[in-house]
Amino acid sequence: MMKPERQTLAPPLPLTAAESLRRALARHGVFADVHAGFGLALVSVWVGLVVWCDGERFWWCTAWDSGRNRPVYAWHPAPDSTRAARRVALRYADLRKTHPLSEVVSDLVSAASRQCDGTL
Repeated sequence: MMKPERQTLAPPLPLTAAESLRRALARHGVFADVHAGFGLALVSVWVGLVVWCDGERFWWCTAWDSGRNRPVYAWHPAPDSTRAARRVALRYADLRKTHPLSEVVSDLVSAASRQCDGTL
């Protein structure tokens, strides 16, 4: 008797994977923009947090190594956007503490929220 062949998931296309990550981030209350081109997709999350995707993996900067004078990156397999979103959401929460909205942007966000709520 022959064993059934084990199926592996093919990596998604960069834009498909990035959109999946964007939707998964939204479930964590993190809203992002997706941009694609030249075989890559970018998920713009926050100041200092851009997630790159080549269809096989996501990667993003987590720190700066001053000894080597270069960024330190985390990565996660692209087919697992749910877990990647959780990791990115944790990084986002850290960055929100150290890089809050500027006063101008905060005022714009508040005005847009009031307009959406109908309280403006």
